Amino acid sequence: MPTHTDASAVMAVAPAPPGEAARHFAALLAYETDCWDVHHALANGPADFVLLDVRSAEAYAASHVEGAWSLPHRRISESTLARFGADTSYVVYCAGPHCNGADRAALRLAELGRPVKKMIGGVTGWLDEGFTLVAGVPSEQETEQA
Repeated sequence: MPTHTDASAVMAVAPAPPGEAARHFAALLAYETDCWDVHHALANGPADFVLLDVRSAEAYAASHVEGAWSLPHRRISESTLARFGADTSYVVYCAGPHCNGADRAALRLAELGRPVKKMIGGVTGWLDEGFTLVAGVPSEQETEQA
C-alpha cells in the first residue's frame, strides 16, 4: 500500500469505506438519472414521469428533447403544475453541466412536495449520447397554464 507521500493524486485522499460509498451512490441514484435511461423510457416505456425542460422558452423553441414540456424553472409553481396529478414524478433538465437551472427546478419541485430527479448532463449530455433534439414552440395545450 503506498504511503501518503507516494500515492497518486487519485489516492492521496483515501476512498470512503464501502458502506459509506454504497449509501452515497444509492442516494445519487435517488436524485439523478441519466440521458440514456430517459431516452429509453421515452422510446420504449414506461414513461412514468413528466420530462421538464426548465430552460427559457426561447431555448426550448430552438431545440429540446422530444416529449419534454417547457416550464422554465422560475415559473414552477402550484398553478403551473396543476395540469399534472399531485403524485406525478418529474425529471428536469437544462442546458448541461455548466447550468444550474435543473438544480433550481428540482429544488422548487421538492419544496412543492413533488418527486423529482435531475437528468444529469442536460442537453449537452443528450447530444453526447448521440440522441437528437427537435425544434418548435410548445403546443397550445402545453402553454395554456404555463
